[in-house]
Amino acid sequence: MIVITFEGVIFVTDLTTGRPIKVIFLYTIPLLLGNFFQQFYNFIDTLIVGKTISVNALASVGATGGLTSLVIGFAMGMTSGLTILTARRYGAGDEKGVTKSFASGILISLFITVIFTAIAMLVAYPLLVIMQTPKVLLHNAFVFLEIIFAGIFAFVGFDFLGNTMRALGNSRVPLFFLMVSTVLNILLELVFILYLHMGVAGAGLATVLAQTITMIILWFYIRKKIPYLVIGFSDFKIDKAELKELLRMSLPMGFQSSIIAIGSIILQFMLNTLGAQAVAAYTVAGRVEQIATLPAMSFGIALVNYTAQNLGAKHYSRILEGVKKGLIMSVASSVIIGALLVLFGRNISHLFMNGPETHVLNLIQIYYWFNGTMYFMLSILFIVRYTLQGLGNQKAPTIAGVAELLMRIFASVVMIRFFGFYGAAMASPLAWIGSVLVLVSTWKIELNRLRKLQDESEQIENVTD
Repeated sequence: MIVITFEGVIFVTDLTTGRPIKVIFLYTIPLLLGNFFQQFYNFIDTLIVGKTISVNALASVGATGGLTSLVIGFAMGMTSGLTILTARRYGAGDEKGVTKSFASGILISLFITVIFTAIAMLVAYPLLVIMQTPKVLLHNAFVFLEIIFAGIFAFVGFDFLGNTMRALGNSRVPLFFLMVSTVLNILLELVFILYLHMGVAGAGLATVLAQTITMIILWFYIRKKIPYLVIGFSDFKIDKAELKELLRMSLPMGFQSSIIAIGSIILQFMLNTLGAQAVAAYTVAGRVEQIATLPAMSFGIALVNYTAQNLGAKHYSRILEGVKKGLIMSVASSVIIGALLVLFGRNISHLFMNGPETHVLNLIQIYYWFNGTMYFMLSILFIVRYTLQGLGNQKAPTIAGVAELLMRIFASVVMIRFFGFYGAAMASPLAWIGSVLVLVSTWKIELNRLRKLQDESEQIENVTD
């Protein structure tokens, strides 16, 4: 649907009409491309650091992965939850409600950002030490981490604005700004590393600056193009009921990301004991995997707003059909990509090496064998988890996150100790299985509830007719 406003033409997709498979697919494409450009930066960042500095510099950046996911992952997961209510109100045609939830979301985002930035910068170094980060990696890891944590405001702000646009069905504008951010990020990194010789500090600074610039531009774009997202001081009213509802939806999504990140930190702790080469291998494999799993993640994210909008419009049968079609598309893509990664992943990974690094490549291939063959399970996880969140059910995904954490702890404490890098490679598949077992059992309950609501809706329509 194209919405015409006095400011011009704004492309906004109404996810409550049209064939579900077509609507979800077309809505997912910009999400996929946007996520691709976001991860493409991580790919290029790893390539630049590994090629122009050293493998140890690459491992230093990789050693911070768990901590950045813990803090920034929480903040970004939270902003996703903050926009679910916006999508629901948009689906119900409540423009004033959209404005209200947008303003309240900004207040919560600012509050969380200040707290997390202060805490994260204070505990960064002690946590790296506790995680037994190899001494040869410790200094660069700390420098990179402090710069990223200082820029938490940019990650939260950009993600909140982008998720708000997606909640209104507009997945194309966030795609454009992600492309701008990616290109800017790469250019800045080349300047800071190759010409200014700033090392890993240049990589971190380039990321924060690029994110800040695009966040500011996106803010002014929204104010110019979307009237009901133009807010003033009068809109920032403290509504306890509103804030409580937003926190109910957003905090569990943030905690889910943090719970998963805690598992990654524990895994990183044990991985560090295997040496710098194991850390480098896990870093490279993880970067490639982030791109390989983008279709599954993008289909899942699409289901959040698809489900929320249709829930607001009371189109219950449409939600069920959308979940089925989304699952088919997601699993099919994951099976194909997983097979390609197992067959050709080693060749791709060699791009990151500034030399033969045969042992590192062998470790990477082990990782692909265990993970690539299980991507179908990750697809199920994403579809069910995001659908439940779109329905407002945050309890089950949180419990599933705990199950995922326990499986990662088991892999870290037991599997790595007895099987070395093989145990580390098995961590994610075990976590996916544990999470899916929880989510699927809850989905069956929600499935029955949606069918019941659909029957009641049809009965009301028949009485009205």
